[in-house]
Amino acid sequence: MSADLQARDAAVIAGIEKLRFFPASVVGGAGSYAYEAGGRRLLDLSASWGAASLGYAHPAIVAAVGEAVRTMPPVSLLSYAVEPAIALAEELLDTLPGEGERRVWFGHSGSDANDTVVRLVEAVTGRPGMISFIGAYHGGLSGSMSVSGHVSQTHAPARAGVIRLPYPDPYRPRHDGELAAAALEELDRIFATECEPEKIAAVFIEPIQSDGGVLVPPPGFLKGLEERCRKHGILIVVDEVKVGLGRSGALHAFALEGLAPDIIVFGKGLGGGLPLSAVVGPAEIMDFETAFSILTTSGNPVSAAAGRAVLKTLQEEDLPANAGKMGARLMTGLRELSNKHPLIGDVRGKGLAIGVELVRDRETKEAASSETAKLVYRAYELGLILFYVGTESNVLELTPPLNLSAGEVDEALDILDRAFADVEAGKVTDDQVAAYAGW
Repeated sequence: MSADLQARDAAVIAGIEKLRFFPASVVGGAGSYAYEAGGRRLLDLSASWGAASLGYAHPAIVAAVGEAVRTMPPVSLLSYAVEPAIALAEELLDTLPGEGERRVWFGHSGSDANDTVVRLVEAVTGRPGMISFIGAYHGGLSGSMSVSGHVSQTHAPARAGVIRLPYPDPYRPRHDGELAAAALEELDRIFATECEPEKIAAVFIEPIQSDGGVLVPPPGFLKGLEERCRKHGILIVVDEVKVGLGRSGALHAFALEGLAPDIIVFGKGLGGGLPLSAVVGPAEIMDFETAFSILTTSGNPVSAAAGRAVLKTLQEEDLPANAGKMGARLMTGLRELSNKHPLIGDVRGKGLAIGVELVRDRETKEAASSETAKLVYRAYELGLILFYVGTESNVLELTPPLNLSAGEVDEALDILDRAFADVEAGKVTDDQVAAYAGW
């Protein structure tokens, strides 16, 4: 059955929709496990790129979605007041710090959410410029791609006025001295020589840069960035799509350093696997103009009901705390594995947003890109799903369900130990991974 699905997939699904790392054909799941065609069970440390924040077939989501489908009110906020979406907006706003009247916009993915924000901040401020970061992935639509800086999107049309800064990387620092200060001095230099800050509408920032390599910024960087933006009237847009809503060990990742964003973008885990995104911002910005960004099925009751179930479960089961606890257990185990496996150059992260950078030599830090592809492939063969990210495709990304258990952490570490040993012993060939180029 698995081979049949692979053949059918190759025959009808466009390549631009695919990012494949191994020949998996997933037909179901429960908790932290995905079920492959043929019945094999796979422990999933990706949670479908973080979207399955509560794992698969979580009872709260199953019940909420089932009830929403059964009653099915009008399917859009476009021309109706729809209870599930209104309630989700109210509940989401209740979780956020700060003052002032705010509004919520709903969409289907982080891509459309960031796309809307790009257009919105330029229209509201009248400023054409944007600041983003090298390695950032803010989405796959024209607007969200235009403020991204990921190597996979070199095909995207350039947007005039976008300044892309290096995201500070403690493992690969670009400058000597204190890392946060050096990164902020780069911005100061640009403001003094290349771009008037008064022409910048907004900065787009991930509190942890995900697809760029799971980079955790040094202490002081985010607050220093905030200070400069406030000085020049630059809006702060925080992209919480992958690392927000509990994954970092806090409900909102921007809260880890006390950042006070103007606009917050949610996606992925908010829907628990269903298509759902949200933008939260000041009323005077979000109410800029009627029909500025409308989607026929935005705020539909099925996705909104899933979002409410996710938010309620996160709070009632204190899953941000579990993410912090299980993330610490997982990172401790990974660092212990680094004593056995020289491929592991760095282990980093917050909560259950974890990156493991693989290198061929710990002194030179040469990226072990092909070895990373082989490691992910071998882990799949042994029963574990994880993906890789990074500008050189050499960082294992671990974003498991937030209700991951200690037993599942230990199972994952055991499989990873065996996978590293097999890759280091040359048991995975170039031919085996040739069809799975990933990023």
